[in-house]
Amino acid sequence: MLLSPRFLSMDKPDFSLRDANIAIIGLGLMGGSLALSLKSRCRRLSALDPNLATLEIARLQEIVHYADSDPAKILANADLVVLACPVPSIVDWLDCLPAYIQHPCIILDIGSTKREIVAALDDLPPNFDPIGGHPICGRERLSLENAERFLFRDAPFVLTPLSRTSQFARSAALEIVRILGSRPIWMDADDHDRILASTSHLPYLLSSALALATHTECAPLIGPGFLSTSRLADTPSSMMFGVIQSNRDNILTALHRLQDQLSIIESALSTEDFSSLQKTISNAGFHYHQLITEK
Repeated sequence: MLLSPRFLSMDKPDFSLRDANIAIIGLGLMGGSLALSLKSRCRRLSALDPNLATLEIARLQEIVHYADSDPAKILANADLVVLACPVPSIVDWLDCLPAYIQHPCIILDIGSTKREIVAALDDLPPNFDPIGGHPICGRERLSLENAERFLFRDAPFVLTPLSRTSQFARSAALEIVRILGSRPIWMDADDHDRILASTSHLPYLLSSALALATHTECAPLIGPGFLSTSRLADTPSSMMFGVIQSNRDNILTALHRLQDQLSIIESALSTEDFSSLQKTISNAGFHYHQLITEK
């Protein structure tokens, strides 16, 4: 197996995407959008996906240089592997990768939670140079058909390096983030999961609860307020279930804070304390503007 001399050592400080063989595992919305941005910027872009229909779309639309469902064919010459599948699948792949890759290789995941994945990254053999990542963007429709070249533009892209992550892997991640047009944010995995519980995982559960609490007789009178508040409920549970499982403790903490606020609102309504209710909802508007202006 021939490797570019550039990638025979991971001690070099700088990474060049144009010289690299990139492999993406998972060609859904995120992996497909990543491929659309990277194909013309790297030496070779390959993709691995178990869905034959997805592979056929990738080939017909020339989204990647090569697509297959056989890991041995995709991973043999990869200089950098991007794991773009659901969180449980990422963890499973990290257990399998050493069987297919014995040469020096950077591993970047883009999973929605980080603690479990970073722990699995740290267990990889020494030939791997791992770094965690999470682009804060997406849609409810997750298939390759919904992939978009500019999905990542102007979005925060969290990077969670390990103590073993080299400058080489850091520069690789930063070059990818730059090409995507995203904003890199270096963050500890624990902090990431704690914050995302409030900004991503709780909103999904809140949207789900709102959808379940609304009777179908309401359908003719649904307006933009309900649609914008409940839209995340349309996200496939197959993607979100693993996220919720892997961040259970932080999500419970966020849920308890939400329940405290709902209890305050419920109490004010029950006792007809409209002065307190007005103060609560006014404070909510003020806090909302603080959140969106500091992002």
